[in-house]
Amino acid sequence: MELSLVIPCYNEEASLPSLFAALDGAVADLTKLGHNVEVIAVDDGSRDGSPKLLRDATVERPWLRVIRLSRNFGQTAAMAAGFAASSGEVICPLDADMQNDPADVPLLLAKLDEGYDVVSGWRKDRQDKAVTRKLPSAIANRLISRITGVRLHDYGCTLKAYRREAMQGVHLYGEMHRFIPIYAAWHGARVTEIPVRHHPRRAGETKYGLGRIPNVILDLMLVRFLWSYGTKPIHVFGKFGLLSILLSFVSFALAVYFKLWGGKSFVQTPLPILCAMFLMVGCLSILIGFLAEITMRTWHEAAGSPTYVVREEYRGGEAKAPARLKSIAGA
Repeated sequence: MELSLVIPCYNEEASLPSLFAALDGAVADLTKLGHNVEVIAVDDGSRDGSPKLLRDATVERPWLRVIRLSRNFGQTAAMAAGFAASSGEVICPLDADMQNDPADVPLLLAKLDEGYDVVSGWRKDRQDKAVTRKLPSAIANRLISRITGVRLHDYGCTLKAYRREAMQGVHLYGEMHRFIPIYAAWHGARVTEIPVRHHPRRAGETKYGLGRIPNVILDLMLVRFLWSYGTKPIHVFGKFGLLSILLSFVSFALAVYFKLWGGKSFVQTPLPILCAMFLMVGCLSILIGFLAEITMRTWHEAAGSPTYVVREEYRGGEAKAPARLKSIAGA
């Protein structure tokens, strides 16, 4: 098959020589298996000697292509640039720090052949610090799996394999690369995982730490919102608004009760203020829901993006590539 390896790089000068040696062997092995391989390395604004090493490596490696970004945009943007430049029917991202092993790529491809669309690597024997890396990661993975329903042991492992069709319609922003399997699952992709090797970092410095935890939490909240209400935002904003308006009426009823039978005037309780606040918040929430609905529908109409995905089509008893369906106004 046509295979694209995408490798985001940022200040990995010390790791690149080992990476090139590992890639030489991995590409040779994949070629022997009949795969046509391209490797796309995306330099994410490195400030060390990485750009020169990457450029020099392309001289003797016709399968290597280097894309250099103008500055450091982050791993998600670098991966998105690599995905956009790739041409393979299967895309495999992996880290440049040599903690992922390129020799594991055939294992991912073999699992894809079993009928899956996304195969995620699982660093079952992870070679990282327990307190600052492994424990937060384990908690995050459990939380993400429980909230999204896509159960993986290791969302943070970069080494994965995606069929190109599973990536159609997936747009990456912020730091959302770890949630690509979830985006793919939205479109009906069959997702699984297999254990892969994980090596300790031998050179360079890690780009991750505990400071990324708030980012993960906020990204997870966004993913959950998009998962449940991406095409119907009025439901979440409207429900919150209606609940707030209900609390407004409850506050008003309690204020009247205390006025008539409790011997307390309106100014002796905070209930009138709560009544006005809940009413205002409820009305604003519903209005925000209307605006979100208009924005969502405008985006789908302008982008020609349907709210569904057709997996396959049958004609004459045989599976055919699904034809492009025309949108129906008002449907």
